[in-house]
Amino acid sequence: MDLSYRKNIKNLLKNDRLKPLKRLGQNFLVDNKAINKIIKAADINSDDFVLEIGPGPGVLTKELAKKAKKVIAVEKDKNMVKLLKENLAFKNLEISNNDILKFVPDFKSYKIVANLPFYLTAPVIRYFLEAVREKPWQMTFIVQKEVGKRICASPPKMSILAVSVQAYAKTEIIGYIPGKSFWPAPKVDSAIIMITPCFPSYLYMYPEKREAFFKVVKAGFSQPRKQLANNLSHGLKINKAKVKMWLLKNKIQPAQRAETLSLKDWINLTENYLTGMTFTDLIT
Repeated sequence: MDLSYRKNIKNLLKNDRLKPLKRLGQNFLVDNKAINKIIKAADINSDDFVLEIGPGPGVLTKELAKKAKKVIAVEKDKNMVKLLKENLAFKNLEISNNDILKFVPDFKSYKIVANLPFYLTAPVIRYFLEAVREKPWQMTFIVQKEVGKRICASPPKMSILAVSVQAYAKTEIIGYIPGKSFWPAPKVDSAIIMITPCFPSYLYMYPEKREAFFKVVKAGFSQPRKQLANNLSHGLKINKAKVKMWLLKNKIQPAQRAETLSLKDWINLTENYLTGMTFTDLIT
């Protein structure tokens, strides 16, 4: 590890009497090898518009600005915004003091790059997959290792987070970063993940089915260690015998757990649920 990155950040913060804020989950990336790894993973080029979330003191921001056509860095901490403006002078860099979950991108065809704190990971992913009008075409995130694995999981280790994200996008783990690459060093390692929204995908093609889809999925995962038939019966308030027939019709064993189902299984169950198919029909 190049310790100059760590030393430079400490000196920058010390000069402004600043320190990482635990309430904002600030763990700054200080390993130049790890920084190069995420830049390479995001495949930034001179035509790219990049939205960086939570740039902190701007170590990653600096490298992004060297590669991209335009970088918009959104930082909630006003003290970090001041630090960024004082220490980064790039004509293609725009620094915004804003809450990312209230930030509305008005540009098209952009990438997101971010070192996300744990508490923001799921809200940020959901916000940019669902809420904003102009969707990013690629998101490259540093997240906690176990969270990254859950997002990118496949059967028989699916999670509700994996189903929720993969209904919109392709997911992939690019690599891992040890905790010592950050300052302050967290107790857990991190993963670099890539999320690529898919057009078409189930929930982009049928946004009107979103509520039913998540109703079925949440019911299925309500008690992940219990049998699927029990969870769906209780969560959807449907007689258990009928739920068993419903599952068998979709070639799913009632005793399976939610983590063993594929995204396609959840889509099929949602479609059945929405059609109002009678359970007499299910056994014919």
